[in-house]
Amino acid sequence: MNLERYVYFNSNDYQDYEFYSEGPKGRIRKLVTFTKITGAESPTYNLAFGDPHPDTGKLDDTVISNNQDRDIVLATVANTITEFCNHHGNHYIYAKGSSPSRTRLYQMGITGLWEEISMDFDVYGLKDNDWQKFKPNSINYEAFLVKRK
Repeated sequence: MNLERYVYFNSNDYQDYEFYSEGPKGRIRKLVTFTKITGAESPTYNLAFGDPHPDTGKLDDTVISNNQDRDIVLATVANTITEFCNHHGNHYIYAKGSSPSRTRLYQMGITGLWEEISMDFDVYGLKDNDWQKFKPNSINYEAFLVKRK
C-alpha cells in the first residue's frame, strides 16, 4: 500500500510493533501485537492495537487518544499486517474493537481506505455469526478478518 504511514519498530519475532502518533495532542506511543488464536480451523492471529497503559506498560485497547490522524494510524497498522505476513505467512488476521463504537470506527477507517486496502488484502466482516466479503458502506460488522492476497 502506498499510503502515508508512521515509521514503526518491531520486535525480533515480528509479532509486536510500536510507533508514535503525531497530532494536536502531541506524540502518543502506539502498540500493535499479533497473538495466535488457538483452536482456529486455519492459522489465525488476533490483532491487538492500542496505547501502553501508564502504570503497567501493557497494551490498553480502551484508550481514546483522538490525535486527528486516524487514517495514518490505520495505514501504519495495515503495514504491520503486511510485515507480519512477510515473516509468518499469509494467515488470517482477526480484528475487533474493544467496544461496538470502536469496531465501527475501524470499519469507517477500512471504508475510507478501501481502494488501497482492497488491492492488497481480502477483507471479511462478521455479521450474525456469518463471515462475508466486506462491503464498504453497507452494514455494521461485528469483527473483521483480513488476509493478504
